[in-house]
Amino acid sequence: MPDQRFHLSLAEAGRPMMHGWWESEATARAKFTAWVGERGREGARITLVDEETGATLTTWPDER
Repeated sequence: MPDQRFHLSLAEAGRPMMHGWWESEATARAKFTAWVGERGREGARITLVDEETGATLTTWPDER
């Protein structure tokens, strides 16, 4: 997926459950927010990564 720079993943209890890739960071962030609202629950981990730079852009729950 050469143009799909932004990777969103959902894991539950440490197991990968869903993945999505988008060209637009704005679209990927909107999907992140939607996934948190729809699938954010205890034991879930949602991560958005910039595949080009390798940087983690945001996670749920927040790591701080």
